[in-house]
Amino acid sequence: MSLDDASGDAPAIRLVEAFAKEQYNGARGSHDWEHTLRVVRLCRHIGPLETADMPVLLSAAFLHDIGRGHQDKARGALCHAEKGKTLAEPFVMGLPFSEDRKMNILHCISAHRFRGKNAPDTLEARVLFDADKLDAIGAVGVARAYLFAGEVGACLHNPDIRIEDTTPYSKDDTGYREFRVKLCKIKERMLTETGRRMAEDRHNFMEHFFIRFIQEVNGER
Repeated sequence: MSLDDASGDAPAIRLVEAFAKEQYNGARGSHDWEHTLRVVRLCRHIGPLETADMPVLLSAAFLHDIGRGHQDKARGALCHAEKGKTLAEPFVMGLPFSEDRKMNILHCISAHRFRGKNAPDTLEARVLFDADKLDAIGAVGVARAYLFAGEVGACLHNPDIRIEDTTPYSKDDTGYREFRVKLCKIKERMLTETGRRMAEDRHNFMEHFFIRFIQEVNGER
């Protein structure tokens, strides 16, 4: 992966990448290392357009989901963004960055979650938030929704229960439920101009997919 846009800090970022990758042993496919690499690529695209501090942004992107496995094991009972910050902090504090940069990296990790309590207060946190959300919508987002549904043992579709009565990490946590509960709302939550533009395109694709999905389930197409 080229680090031309952060060449002076490339050795430190490679250290971050290596450390982060070690945390993904046994991670579920919907939030595995490949997800992180897609988010990194999105950050590399969005970051320069939004004039973000790229060493901070790339470091946070590599580290943002290292707490996800803990949330999955707890079946959603803990916040992976907050856990990720806790796991990353000893490592981040040893990086050859300024204190402000280190604190920004940790803030980005803690503030990237859609359902999180911490608002992204820095430009880099907003770019990471958008990049992470973009990977949840569009064609990749549809694929990940069904991948996650399979991981938690959900059925393909359950028209006999209201979405409001379903629960996460259950047989009713379907790809369509994820679309209705979360994915359809993402484009309205984007925080950067580039992210909003990209989200509009991905949302339109996803919306058409789920319209067709329901039509096929109902035998109409």
